[in-house]
Amino acid sequence: MAQTAANTAMEQYWNQVAGPRWVARAGLQEARNIEVAALLQSAARPQAGERVLDVGCGTGATTLPFAAAVGPGGHVTGIDISEPMLGEARRHVAEARAANVTLIRADAQSHRFAPDSFDLVISRFGVMFFADPTTAFTNLCGALRTGGRLCIAVWASIAENLHWKIPFDIAVRHLGPPAPADPHAPGPMAFRDPDYLRGILAAAGFAEISITPTGFHVIGRSAESEAEHAALFGPAWRLMEEKQARDDVRRAIVAETATALASFETPQGLRLPGTILIAAARRRG
Repeated sequence: MAQTAANTAMEQYWNQVAGPRWVARAGLQEARNIEVAALLQSAARPQAGERVLDVGCGTGATTLPFAAAVGPGGHVTGIDISEPMLGEARRHVAEARAANVTLIRADAQSHRFAPDSFDLVISRFGVMFFADPTTAFTNLCGALRTGGRLCIAVWASIAENLHWKIPFDIAVRHLGPPAPADPHAPGPMAFRDPDYLRGILAAAGFAEISITPTGFHVIGRSAESEAEHAALFGPAWRLMEEKQARDDVRRAIVAETATALASFETPQGLRLPGTILIAAARRRG
């Protein structure tokens, strides 16, 4: 299958920009999302002996816990387009001596999986970047056995996630609003509309679809660290890139963000309320 421009753009972004940044901050990144990983595993209910596909497996933060859950009689295949992140995943797999893990560098939208080869497809924030989501989920559905399960965590809206809303609102005050854009374009919030996601899953061959808004906390090291993160990833960073913000403006946005986030610091670290959508479904018989 030929790669579209969106696929190419996302591959470049995750290999040249986001992937290296993520790996450089890997400890902080995984600590931020630890509650989401636990919520996903609880919802997916992996069973001993199952074959699992982890889409957008990144550095292996969900791959390894699922591998432990399915045990030596099961297997987890992780797939991702980012070589820097997969390099980190390979290191973690080797350190854990996880013999029941396979890692693949490929685009899950077009990769030719063996048909009917998985019991469970999971993803934590790895499915929102497909150029053609209906084609992608149709491909993933075909990789599941009949009756096999899908369980994915995707982001809700900016308004429901303070780690995005606070820095984005500050950036808008400095730079003005972003240009109008397709709300379903590939990106972190592509599936923030549950009805849109439900329609894609149904068209791809899934049934028994449930989409559940679920609260959690982004856990940061400090207000300053989280403000720096917002200047590297997410809506505020994208707006600064779009507007070609000067360095002094970027520094001002980071400083104001740190001040605004300070009220969320606790003895256990920074805790910012957020919302994800957990979507579960089965391959239609």
